[in-house]
Amino acid sequence: MLKKLRIEAGLTQRQLANLIGISQAHIAKIEKENVDPRLSTVNKILQVLTEDQGKRCGDIMTTKVISAKPEDTILKISQVMMNHAISQLPIIEDGKVIGTVTEESIIKNLSSNIAGEKVEEIMETPLPSVPENTNLSMIRPLLEDHYGVLVMRKGDVVGIITRSDLLKIISKPL
Repeated sequence: MLKKLRIEAGLTQRQLANLIGISQAHIAKIEKENVDPRLSTVNKILQVLTEDQGKRCGDIMTTKVISAKPEDTILKISQVMMNHAISQLPIIEDGKVIGTVTEESIIKNLSSNIAGEKVEEIMETPLPSVPENTNLSMIRPLLEDHYGVLVMRKGDVVGIITRSDLLKIISKPL
């Protein structure tokens, strides 16, 4: 039943796992009935899969996602980040998100020759991603641990939601 609900919601096992804070492998075991999950885990899964009210990611996402390529230099992407007042960039290669560069990752790797280094040398793991119809209440926990969440449609990045996007709507209930 959970697998059917997950597929109807347009979520991959990894996306569902990220939304509720467990591993993708655990989702797979639950779906194959190889493990008996805790009631709290089942409740979180059901909440994610049956949530039909409230704002969706597509409602507030920034649609013009600025990204970088792995071969871009740190100088180039740091200028882009400053010019657009953003603190992170997804790294995309051949249409696939392969990593993230953040202000923090640049600062951690500061050296006299960092400006000429390639992004791929300092990039971190990709930001989590969710389908655009995901309820905003489900991404709040993701934003506690990540700078942003990528919003996907049919495998393509169509938007990004950052902590500042949530701050813009703070006066309205989610």
